[in-house]
Amino acid sequence: MKKPQPTVSRPQPMHLILASNSPRRRELLAEAGYRFEVLPSAEDVECGVCSESGPAGLVAELAFRKAAAVVRQVQGADESRGRGGHPAHSFAGCRVAGSPNTIVLAADTVAECDGFILGKPRDEVEARAMLTRLSGREHRVLTGVCLIPLRVQRGGQAHFAPKTAQNEPVPTTQPLIRVAVTKLRMDPLTTSQLNEYLASGAWEGKAGAFGYQDRLGWVHIVEGSESNVVGLPMEMLAEMLDELKAGSREHGAESTERR
Repeated sequence: MKKPQPTVSRPQPMHLILASNSPRRRELLAEAGYRFEVLPSAEDVECGVCSESGPAGLVAELAFRKAAAVVRQVQGADESRGRGGHPAHSFAGCRVAGSPNTIVLAADTVAECDGFILGKPRDEVEARAMLTRLSGREHRVLTGVCLIPLRVQRGGQAHFAPKTAQNEPVPTTQPLIRVAVTKLRMDPLTTSQLNEYLASGAWEGKAGAFGYQDRLGWVHIVEGSESNVVGLPMEMLAEMLDELKAGSREHGAESTERR
């Protein structure tokens, strides 16, 4: 009689919780066919973050803070349900968080020119100053991406279980984080081009006061990901998710061998 071969459990499809209100990130995920829900982090998670570590360190830190804040919301909802309560925040409407292989996804994007970090302009005056600085120059757009896996315990309760790129258990301060960088060049802007764009209001809510997706004609990618400039580097995200999928398969195989 042949010895039965151990069966390896197939990993379940991954589900994403997008910790962002950005319509552009939602569009990118939807266009790529990802299954996801939106649960934005509170705006105050960005308070108190300084840029001393440079633009790459800044976007990495902000992406982590956003993801960790949503993880805490998920945990709070699970604890409330466990006590028979009703969570007061928006997680109550999130359908995928109770599924295996749920991953919290957060991102943060800034532009950088000659060491100056350009986030989202607060008003038209600041937007004009940013565009004037970028006019006729090369600059970079950086996006930090943070993934935090949620493992679902028996009874449906999710808990915080981050992994490194090597799928090794780590403290909760070290989830999987990457930073994508795209180099761009902006043509010298005429006064009429600048005024027209500012009047359109299209600069609102966009790092560096412009949106590459607006097909402006005066912003050109020199090197790097186009989707990164829009707000979510899809190529890098796919690589990061593949790392987590590979780790999930290895974990399933190890669990089967121990049975």
